[in-house]
Amino acid sequence: MNPTAPNHPAHGHVTFLGAGPGDPGLLTLRAVEALASADVLIADPQVLEVVRTHARAHVDMPAQTVADETSKAADVPVLRDTANLVMTAARGGKRVVRAVHGDPGLDGNAADEMLACAAEGITFEVVPGVATAVGVPAYAGVPLRDDRGGGVRFVDARTASEACWSEVGASEATVVVTTTLDAVGAGAGELVAAGRKPDTPLSVTIAGTTTRQRTWTATLGTIAQVLKAAKVLPSPDGGQPVIAVVGERSAADRREPLSWFESKPLFGWNVLVPRTKEQAASLSDQLRSYGAVPHEVPTIAVEPPRTPQQMERAVKGLVTGRYEWIAFTSVNAVKAVREKFEEYGLDARAFAGIKVAAVGEQTARSLIEFGVKPDLVPSGEQSAAGLLEDWPPYDPVFDPIDRVFLPRADIATETLVAGLIELGWEVDDVTAYRTVRASPPPAETREAIKGGGFDAVLFTSSSTVRNLVGIAGKPHNVTVIACIGPATAKTAEEHGLRVDVLSPEPSVHKLAETLAEFGAARRDAAVEAGDPVTRPSERRPGSRRRARS
Repeated sequence: MNPTAPNHPAHGHVTFLGAGPGDPGLLTLRAVEALASADVLIADPQVLEVVRTHARAHVDMPAQTVADETSKAADVPVLRDTANLVMTAARGGKRVVRAVHGDPGLDGNAADEMLACAAEGITFEVVPGVATAVGVPAYAGVPLRDDRGGGVRFVDARTASEACWSEVGASEATVVVTTTLDAVGAGAGELVAAGRKPDTPLSVTIAGTTTRQRTWTATLGTIAQVLKAAKVLPSPDGGQPVIAVVGERSAADRREPLSWFESKPLFGWNVLVPRTKEQAASLSDQLRSYGAVPHEVPTIAVEPPRTPQQMERAVKGLVTGRYEWIAFTSVNAVKAVREKFEEYGLDARAFAGIKVAAVGEQTARSLIEFGVKPDLVPSGEQSAAGLLEDWPPYDPVFDPIDRVFLPRADIATETLVAGLIELGWEVDDVTAYRTVRASPPPAETREAIKGGGFDAVLFTSSSTVRNLVGIAGKPHNVTVIACIGPATAKTAEEHGLRVDVLSPEPSVHKLAETLAEFGAARRDAAVEAGDPVTRPSERRPGSRRRARS
C-alpha cells in the first residue's frame, strides 16, 4: 500500500452533457457513450426521458425534482440543489452524468457546478449538445440567416436588461429570443420600442423538436393578436418556454415551404401498434420517421408448448441430419428454436448442411442476428403463400432427404403444410410455442383506446383485432383503422370498425407507408380547404374544449 495515499475514496468523474432541445435523436454519439457508463444520472426534468433510455438498467437516479402540483401551486422551488447531488456522488468515487436541457455551455447552473468540481479537484468533461436556441428554429423551418448576411443575437428575455433590449432593437441582426408563452407580446413591444419596425417578421415555437411542436408566424405588431386568435393566450401554462425568431434576414416570413418537421404526414399522431416492443421495433422506428408517436400494446403472449417432447425430438433430428429444410414462419419461431439450442449448448453451426427458409424480411433479420443467413425468402408476397411460390418441388435426384422441419405456433394455418406436401415434401409440423391472449393494458391505455385518444391503430392480423377488442375494448370511431389485408379488414368490420386504410401488400412496413400516405392526403385536403391541420383524435367530443383550456 502506498503510505502517502489518502484514506478516503478517490474522487469520481463528472460528465456535463448537453441533451439537446427534446428530440432523442439529437443526442451525440459521445453523449450515448457517457450515459452507458454512468453510475449516477442527474438530469434536468425536461430531458430525463431522453437520456435515461441510454443509461444502464440499474443506474442510480437521485430524485432531484419535486413534481407534485401542490409544490408548484405554493410557489415552492421544484428543483433540489443539483450541485450537492453531483458533488456527493463524485466524492463517493462515482461516474456522474449531469444532463442539461440544450447545451451545458449556455446553462448558468451547469457552469456553477463545473466551478464547484474544479474547486475540489474533481475531474470533469463537457459533452456539448444542440442548443435550444439553434435547434428549435431549425425544426421550425426558420433558418437564422440568408445569403444577405447579417449577424444573429441571442437574448434570454427572462434575464435581459433594458440596455440589452435597446441594443438588439437598434441592430439589424436576427434576434433569437428565449422567452415564455405569456411574455411573447411584452418582448415584441420591447423590440418595437427600441426601434424595430412593427412589421418585422416573427416566428414563435413551443415544444420545439418534439411531436408536440407548434409554430406561429406573424410580425412584432401582430403576434399578440395571432396567439390570442389561436386560443394560446391566456392559458394556465403561460409560463411554457418558447423560442421566438425576429428579423428581416430570418426566414420567419417564408416558413411554409421550409417547415419540414411539422409537415410530416403523421406529425403528432398517437398510433397504437398491437405488438410487443421487441416485435414492433422497426415498425415503430418507421412510424417515428413519419412524425408519429407509436405506442406498443401486446395483444398476444407467447408461451412454451404444453408438452416439449415433440420440439426436443425435432431439434435432435435437426442435428442428426433428419431434415433437408427448416422453415421459419415468424420471429417467435426463430426465438423458440434458438432457446432450445441454447438449452442443449448448440449454436448457429448446427444449421450446417441444412437449407433455411424465412417467411419474410423480419424473420430473416431475426435469423441473421442468430448467425444464420436464410437460403430462401419470398421474392413476392411475404406470407406462407408467397413462400410456396418460390419453394422448389422435391427432387429425389438432387434432394437426398425429403423432410422439412416446420416449427410454428399452435394456432397456425395449414396453408404451408398442405402446399409443401403437394410439392412432394414430408413435413414435421411441430408446435414450437403457444399464443395466448395478453393481459389487458393499463386503465389509462384502455380509456385512450375507447375514448378516442389514439389517432390510428395498425391491425396486422385478424387475431390482433379480436385480441385488442377483447382485452381493451373497441377503438373510438374517430380513430383511423389501418389493416394489413382483406381478411384482417373483414374481421375489423365484423367487430363494428370502419376500415380507413388497407395495405396493398401483406407487409407491416407497407401498411405503415400506406397510413402515412393517408395522413399526407388528409393534411393536403385541409390546407387546400383553408382549414387548420388537426389530428383525428382532436375531433372527438370535448377534445377542442380541452385543447383550449
